[in-house]
Amino acid sequence: PRVELAWAMKAHQHAQVYFNLISSVEPRLLSLTRLDDRIYEEFRRTFRDLRVDLLDPEELKSEPAK
Repeated sequence: PRVELAWAMKAHQHAQVYFNLISSVEPRLLSLTRLDDRIYEEFRRTFRDLRVDLLDPEELKSEPAK
């Protein structure tokens, strides 16, 4: 249990650091991998009409969204 707790605490610390880093950069200037553009193109091809600026959890759970 102590090892698992220590791991969870360390993972949380890393997550906070990464979140602070990506939150401090303008999103359109942020590049995490060299494949970002391909990932985004495929995402848009799959989810053409999805508005990522306004996500509604209930809408995502609807039958047409599934």
